[in-house]
Amino acid sequence: MLLIFLVTFIVILAFQPLLKKYFPQQPAPTQPQNRSAQSQPAPSAASAMTPPVKVPAGVTRQASGETETVIENDLYRITFTNKGAQVKSWILKKFDNEAQNGPLDLVNPTAAAQYGYPLSLWTYDDTLRNRLSSALYVPSEVRPADPLAEAAVAKVTVTSAKGELAGQTLKAPATITFEYSDQDLAVLKTFHFDHSYVVTVESSVTYNGSIVSALPAWPAGFGDETTAPFYAAAMIDYQYNKDIQRLPIKKISGNATVPGPFHWTGPNDQYFAAIFIPDDPVATSMVTLRNSISIPRDPSKPDSKEVIPVEVIGAAVGNLHGATRERVFVGPKELDVLQKIPVPGVSGADADLTGLVDFGWWGIIAKPLFLWLRWTFHHMVPNWGWAIVVQTLIISIALLPLRVTQMKSMLKMQRVAPQIKSIQEKYKKYSLRDPRKAAMNEEISALYKKEGVNPAGGCLPLLIQMPFLFAYYRMLGTALDLRHAHWLWIHDLSAADPLYILPILMVISSLVTQKMTPQAGMDPAQQRMMNVMMPLMMGFIFFRLAAGLNLYYAVVNLIGIAQQTVMNRTKLGQEMREMMEKRARKKEK
Repeated sequence: MLLIFLVTFIVILAFQPLLKKYFPQQPAPTQPQNRSAQSQPAPSAASAMTPPVKVPAGVTRQASGETETVIENDLYRITFTNKGAQVKSWILKKFDNEAQNGPLDLVNPTAAAQYGYPLSLWTYDDTLRNRLSSALYVPSEVRPADPLAEAAVAKVTVTSAKGELAGQTLKAPATITFEYSDQDLAVLKTFHFDHSYVVTVESSVTYNGSIVSALPAWPAGFGDETTAPFYAAAMIDYQYNKDIQRLPIKKISGNATVPGPFHWTGPNDQYFAAIFIPDDPVATSMVTLRNSISIPRDPSKPDSKEVIPVEVIGAAVGNLHGATRERVFVGPKELDVLQKIPVPGVSGADADLTGLVDFGWWGIIAKPLFLWLRWTFHHMVPNWGWAIVVQTLIISIALLPLRVTQMKSMLKMQRVAPQIKSIQEKYKKYSLRDPRKAAMNEEISALYKKEGVNPAGGCLPLLIQMPFLFAYYRMLGTALDLRHAHWLWIHDLSAADPLYILPILMVISSLVTQKMTPQAGMDPAQQRMMNVMMPLMMGFIFFRLAAGLNLYYAVVNLIGIAQQTVMNRTKLGQEMREMMEKRARKKEK
């Protein structure tokens, strides 16, 4: 049974990438042909706004120097530069980054400096793209949404490597507009901020009197990506109605155009996302971006010469045939947050961004398990580690009847093992193809029936418990709430135990459980080998897995030891112990 458990666990880990490779999902329809009025997405409130006013070309309107504008609310602090009218820093106040020793900045400094900053404009023409990103735009006077909030606007000074930059800052909700024009180019970019993680973006570009395809972009990954595994976890997701597609890095090409329709789309990594929600899903297209950078092999040594190459992904989303108007969600992949982001016009699915959180094939168990764990954290014990302990205890108690059934079945199998071996010896002279071999199975079945033994009784309860382990594995790699969650000496339950105490405890408890549990029909020498090898193999697999998963497994083992201790003291347990000791003494002689 332990071998089955081990092999199944390895297969589950390998199954998801193999499935995506050989059984890709069908892409969403690329062109809306013969779409009925009922299937058209409902217009959002933002789409009813007046289209952005285009700056006339030929009238020079550009700034004389670089300035910065800071917009902030309780959730973020965004720093715009008028050079390119793009974002230099996007700090999420409620999240920290150990590598940055402070609040998390979602702008990847290395990648953005090479391949573009957030909310820059992407065009098919490299020269024009560089021109749009280097032009000095004229920022409007920042307009608070509430006239009474005028006092919130304050002149500030932001220091940069080039000297003193005059700028301004204010609290959201507010609106800011950047304008640029010269003899042949006119650009207008408007951003509206409210109290949420969503920013409304409007942009238009004309060149030599013609509208240019210029898409707002998040081009270069995220600031929490500090190691190769974090970069590898990035992907681009998109949804139209109930169809959600997830593109891993291997399936993303640089500068490839993916036609819509999209209700939402954008790059995301393990915990954070930059998702574009267009006002007109049918007219929206996406350009996927993929580039390479080098990062230190050891993040704790940023100046080290030992570097490794990684892939950075991004996306540009908007209308290829006119002005773009869309909302951009930049924030955490938390269910509570995503449920509050409306996506109008969605049919057959939740009209929000909860589809971003992917619990995988075990989502039917992993998501309810996480919601239950979160409830435990908020209402019972205000610590994620202890919440896992409490939840594991409840699960183990609920599965106790199955564990007892499993133990009884194994003990009964041990009782009839000598008789089964005798029957097998009786028929071993016949080949498997010999019809007389069927008589052996009939005798064994009759023996099982007489003794009340169910051969599957020891297997099925174990199979029922396995999904909880797989669901925990998936949950700990998906749920943002467990990121940097502390418990005793552990600083992050979603990462490996830094002292490896939990994996060691898991191995030791597995050794004890194996030694205490009678092995049905197994030779004592084989039993001794399995009692050692299987826990060590499991320890090797779990060594670098999430500390929360090791905590769950260790607690399950400790509870199992207590249950096995009680079971071994029953009449049936004592009988089996004596039988095993008798067989061992006989074997030694």
